[in-house]
Amino acid sequence: MSIRKPVSQSSLNPPKELPVPEEIAQTGLSESAASGLAYLTFIPAIIFLVVAPYNQSPTVRFHSWQSIFLGCAAVGFWILNIILLFIPIIGWLISIVLMLGLFALWLVCIIKAFGGSRFVIPVIGPLAAKQAGI
Repeated sequence: MSIRKPVSQSSLNPPKELPVPEEIAQTGLSESAASGLAYLTFIPAIIFLVVAPYNQSPTVRFHSWQSIFLGCAAVGFWILNIILLFIPIIGWLISIVLMLGLFALWLVCIIKAFGGSRFVIPVIGPLAAKQAGI
């Protein structure tokens, strides 16, 4: 025969105010992902400068501005490339080196941004830092 203990009232009714876990607001992209995507074209860079969670991050603003300035420099190099193509052999070689160098610089910027570090391009980087408020 077992002896039953009386059940207390507090064990039958759970406390009325249980702690509710707070929901963490999700912004969608991490800071490094947004920074890396800013280099794809100037369109995501402009979007990240306008949209609320991303335009408050100095890192994302820096990479967005640097991407925009790098795109402007690429247009300048493209115009120079057209001029150099009229010079036989030497112009062609200089043109190829310039475009490959620009492509390599763009890849380094993307890889560094996705890695979470900041790669400052010598002339463009300080301008981007000034625009980003860093």
